[in-house]
Amino acid sequence: ECGAPSKLTGCVLKEIPTTDGKLTPKLVATQLHGFGFEHASQPKVIAISQTTELGTLYTPQEIKALANLAHQHNMYLFMDGTRLSNACAITNCTIKEMTVDCGVDIFTMGGTKNGLMMGEVLVALRPELEKNLKYYRKQTTQLYSKMRYLTAQFIPYLRENIWLQNAQKSNDAAKLLASEMKKFDCIEITQKVESNSIFFIIPKEISDKLLERYFFYEWDAARHEMRLVCSWDTTQEDISEFISYLKELTT
Repeated sequence: ECGAPSKLTGCVLKEIPTTDGKLTPKLVATQLHGFGFEHASQPKVIAISQTTELGTLYTPQEIKALANLAHQHNMYLFMDGTRLSNACAITNCTIKEMTVDCGVDIFTMGGTKNGLMMGEVLVALRPELEKNLKYYRKQTTQLYSKMRYLTAQFIPYLRENIWLQNAQKSNDAAKLLASEMKKFDCIEITQKVESNSIFFIIPKEISDKLLERYFFYEWDAARHEMRLVCSWDTTQEDISEFISYLKELTT
C-alpha cells in the first residue's frame, strides 16, 4: 500500500513469500525470533487477508492454527476482511464463525468492494485493542464530518444480508467466467478461483487488445500475469461479451 502502514504507524512489515497468498504456522514461524532482543524488531501481529490477495481462501481451521501460534507468542492475529463476505459465501460460515470462533483478535469487514459507496467496519475483539480506536481513527484522518452517512449504509447491508447476497453474486460470476476462460488454450489460470478474482497468464498481444476495451490489472509483469475481478453487478451478459471478444482475438 505504497508504504502506508510503516509511514503511519512506524511499524516494520515483514513479507513472507507464498505461492498461493496464504500464510501457514510453518511459514510464519521462520519470522518469530528476536523477542526481547533490543537490536531486533519485536513481532506483535500476524496479518492475513480473507480472502487472500490472490483470491484464495483460508479455512476456519487454518485461521485457528494461525491464531493459536500468535497467542502462544503473545501476539495478535489481524484479519483484513475486505473480501470477508466472499469467504463467508464460499464456506457457508457466519462472520462470527470466520472470526470470533477462530481466535481472530481484530478484523475489518469490507463494504467498498462489495457494493457500498465506501466504508469498512473495524471490529476489535480484545478490550486492550478497542479502548484507543477512536483516537487512532482521528489521528489517521479517518473521522469524517458526515460519518453517519457512511455508517448508515451498513444497517441494511448487514440486517438484510446484502453483504452475503452481493458476495455470492460476485463469486458465482468469477466461477462462470473462469470456466469459460479455461476453454482457451492460450490462457493459463494460475490460482484456484475460490472467490471473485481470477489470475491468469495470456499472450501480451491479446491482453493489449483486451485492455483497449476492458480495464484490469497486470499483476505480475515478470510472468505477464493478469487479474480480473468480478463485482456484485457483473452479469452473464458482461461475461458473454468478454468471452465473445476473446474468441475474436484468438481466432
